[in-house]
Amino acid sequence: MSPLVAPSLLSANFGNLDADIEIINRSQADMLHLDIMDGVFVPNISFGFPVMEAVRKKVTIPLDVHLMIVNPENYIKRFSEAGASFLTLHLEAVNHLHSAVAEIHGLGMKAGVSLNPHTPVWLLEEILPMLDLVLIMTVNPGFGGQAFIQSSYDKIKKLKELIIRTGSSALIEVDGGVDLKNARHLINAGVDILVAGSTVFKSDDPAETIRLLKNPNKPVA
Repeated sequence: MSPLVAPSLLSANFGNLDADIEIINRSQADMLHLDIMDGVFVPNISFGFPVMEAVRKKVTIPLDVHLMIVNPENYIKRFSEAGASFLTLHLEAVNHLHSAVAEIHGLGMKAGVSLNPHTPVWLLEEILPMLDLVLIMTVNPGFGGQAFIQSSYDKIKKLKELIIRTGSSALIEVDGGVDLKNARHLINAGVDILVAGSTVFKSDDPAETIRLLKNPNKPVA
């Protein structure tokens, strides 16, 4: 089964965003990944509601929104209004995760929880049956173009085992350092959704790169 691919808007050309979005619309991409950063939870600032709402009007695939902000539960309704289909909160940033996930579902969105590289997957055991996806950060969050953390493979396998044991239907998503060389290994470890930023938008042919990411069994030199 082919993985889902979510190009990350953070690596797009913001000087000509319409062109990059049109490429994504014509590609085999399954969703568009939006990293929302506040400069507090992570050491970077990305974009907010005006950009997201403008993108929502242009893109023809679901928006996969990843909140890397403090107090994300205060903005759940606002992100729903802005057009998020998937809304992912960081375990490390939410005090009352059960309530936040319930609110996301109540507003008709899919609910995800993200883990930073240092956070163990067993902390999700109680909430996993409620989740639609778990996002494993395979780099330290905040900036694009970082090197993939190799220990992430074991973490993904542990998460897959926990999902099976708890009877959860959550998909496993990874973000950070995903490229054509490690995509097959990630899928073999149990990943369902590949988030790719620089790999897609910095390539000579983003649509072809997306097609290759969705064909993980094809060897890449």
